[in-house]
Amino acid sequence: MLEETVKLASLDELRTYIHTQLCDKENLLPEQFRLREEALMMRGRQCGMQFTVKGPRSIRLGAIWAADQMVINFYDTRGERYLKVRLETPIELPTSAAA
Repeated sequence: MLEETVKLASLDELRTYIHTQLCDKENLLPEQFRLREEALMMRGRQCGMQFTVKGPRSIRLGAIWAADQMVINFYDTRGERYLKVRLETPIELPTSAAA
């Protein structure tokens, strides 16, 4: 498993980075496969987000952003973690639950 450190300044940059990483893993074109996101809650408060890209032939890739730990874990089609990314600076969670 690879580990990296990146500097992202906003939630939009985080989304773009995750979408690109997931699509690159299976050679998918980002403009053809939508990034889905869902808020992760712990004890009634949002603690991170789950991101998913669904591709052809039942391809499903995912990433979990643990905001308080400033870490993104990426998972392949078998559900195995293949990349761990540490964020240099914290990114503020969205104020409302993401769709």
